[in-house]
Amino acid sequence: MNFKLFSVLILFLQVSTFLSCNEYQKLLNSDDASEKYKQAELYYNNGEYRKANRLFEQIIPKYRAKPQAQRIIFFFADSYFQTKSYYLASYQYENFIKSYPESDRIQEATFKAAKSYYFSSPKYSLDQKDTYTAIEKLQVFINLYPDSEFTAEANQMISELQEKLEQKDFEIAKQYFKIRDYRSAIRASEIFIAGFPGTKYREAALLNKFRASYVIAVNSVALKKLDRLVELQQQQEVILRYYPETLFLDELEDKMNTVNSEIEKYNQTVTTLTK
Repeated sequence: MNFKLFSVLILFLQVSTFLSCNEYQKLLNSDDASEKYKQAELYYNNGEYRKANRLFEQIIPKYRAKPQAQRIIFFFADSYFQTKSYYLASYQYENFIKSYPESDRIQEATFKAAKSYYFSSPKYSLDQKDTYTAIEKLQVFINLYPDSEFTAEANQMISELQEKLEQKDFEIAKQYFKIRDYRSAIRASEIFIAGFPGTKYREAALLNKFRASYVIAVNSVALKKLDRLVELQQQQEVILRYYPETLFLDELEDKMNTVNSEIEKYNQTVTTLTK
């Protein structure tokens, strides 16, 4: 393609875009609800969801209580979903569900409303209110439509969201250890292990508890030291019972050498004192 032909093509595209935008602006300013409805569906079917959304929003009041309203409101909600405006999508889907509970699109709307909350769920380090809401909404969907074509996807999303909650709680326990609040690290690890028995972070959580317990034990006063050292032996046994090939084996062995040495010193001291 030579430069002249390329320039003509660019100019043609620019003019076409301008005319298209101009026609769309005229349509937005028009009072012809019927034409807006027709063009909104065309935009929607062509994947131009933002343009469709603005037109649907304008004509909803004109079609309220009319047969077309159900279709318009669903497409309005879905145009938000397709443009990743998930908070607005969930609100509009739920509005559709309340308004048209007998609709043949009710299952899809219920699923997409829940999925909107799934997409709104933030990264694990932030507040997880939307994550809990998403899990709740997805579980309601599964309970209502256990044989739906969307059920497998809903279950998968719940698993991903639950793992995010697990990671958040696990990172909290780790953070306590990092800031040297060892008692809180132990308590948070214990709560985490009890609350998420099948978690993939269980081994690391057991180790986090062990590390915090170790620091407290080796720095304890004599009166409390032996009991805490013996408890470390028990914790090591639990870790090795469930994870005999743990990646942290060298660290465990190193720390247990110190623990066993401290216990031996304690026993020698007691023996000497009782003679």
